[in-house]
Amino acid sequence: MNDRLEGSVVDPRDRMARVGVVEHGNTAVLVTLDASGHLLDRRTIALTRNLPTHPYHHEGAWAVGRYLNSPWAKPIRLPEAEVLIEAVHAAALTGAADGLAALAASLATPIGLLAIRQCPPLPPTIRERIMDHQAEVIADSVLYRQAVAQSAKDRGWIVVEYDRDQVFDQAATILPSGELEAYLRRLGQRAGTPWQARHKLAAAAALAGRGAALGCF
Repeated sequence: MNDRLEGSVVDPRDRMARVGVVEHGNTAVLVTLDASGHLLDRRTIALTRNLPTHPYHHEGAWAVGRYLNSPWAKPIRLPEAEVLIEAVHAAALTGAADGLAALAASLATPIGLLAIRQCPPLPPTIRERIMDHQAEVIADSVLYRQAVAQSAKDRGWIVVEYDRDQVFDQAATILPSGELEAYLRRLGQRAGTPWQARHKLAAAAALAGRGAALGCF
């Protein structure tokens, strides 16, 4: 067996390409597979440029007095932090839209599904997220995930969420028993370097997304 999935019957929608996403700071790793499991594309897209990458965890936290003893801390008022976070979110939406558009334009196979890491629930407003220490720590990564998910939905793609602790087991069920590690290794050989843990995770998410039709975002 090569990196192709054999013997499965798919409906027309399941013949479309699948994108697995792993956000990393203000970038996102995208691994795209076709319906047979072939690697179509591996890339990293920038979601923002020339903006703070962690506005909740840095500027938001500084605005309410956290981490002010850090050497990189800067004075900022809470309303300014809120405006900054809104600007980062808007920029991330634009960056995600541009990145997904470039990916789609580069492929002959249409994309039908994007799989992205689960978003934990957060307080509804920016200010509440800043004030909640636990929320502030994860709110930046959620911001970037939501930007990618919304941009995919705007393109008409199905968006599904994956649990990083379960997705490899789920991907393994798509392949014959014991084949997942070898399959991911072959994908890496085809993709070339870098082929890191985040690329394997994105590939597993794309593979596990086959057949899913859950509108999670």
